[in-house]
Amino acid sequence: MFGMILAAGQGKRMMPLTKNTPKPLIKAQGLTLIEHSINALKNAGITEIVINISYLGEQIKSYLGNGSKFGVNIHYSDESEEGALETAGGIIKALPLLGIKPFVVINSDVLCDYDLSNLMLPTNSLAHLLLIDNPKHNPAGDFSLNDTQLTLANTKTYTFSGLGIYHPTLFKSYLFEKKLALSKVLKAAIAKNQISAEHYTGHWQDIGTPERLELANRSVRLNVK
Repeated sequence: MFGMILAAGQGKRMMPLTKNTPKPLIKAQGLTLIEHSINALKNAGITEIVINISYLGEQIKSYLGNGSKFGVNIHYSDESEEGALETAGGIIKALPLLGIKPFVVINSDVLCDYDLSNLMLPTNSLAHLLLIDNPKHNPAGDFSLNDTQLTLANTKTYTFSGLGIYHPTLFKSYLFEKKLALSKVLKAAIAKNQISAEHYTGHWQDIGTPERLELANRSVRLNVK
């Protein structure tokens, strides 16, 4: 199985820390954010990893190389010429590298202790997402959950964690689109009952701003004490 790490964004909310450094190379809890993502995949037995890059992408390539020093094999999907293609657009561009079987996709700015080896794609689902309780920065949530079926119903909502497993067929109708948000693809598939999900209550943290980065690092210091 392949894994993909989304690392092409400019990290505007993380300014000024990302003025000269791509967000995936910012350190949290002693490691760069992207190393946390690599370790999560590796610990799940996923060692073939695709990373999409754009903003200051050469720094990421220079730091990670072919992945051998991390015990994985890294392939790069370079979006520098097009500019960041958004989440679905980035996945579509990387599809030739990801093969024809389901693959795991994770955000490079999320810390989560979920065991990615547990991500399975149920029969008749084109994607299976990990949902978490709504954090303060996303109080309205993203989706509702009916047992294991993702819905757009106006009931109790959860937030998409940024972790999921996808079948390439999910993107078949969008192959000629460039910049494309994942939400558009998911909502169309949810309407056809093609997306499943599970609710996770373990540790999850989005490192999207300097304040959240400080919170993550402060939490570690407090735990040490």
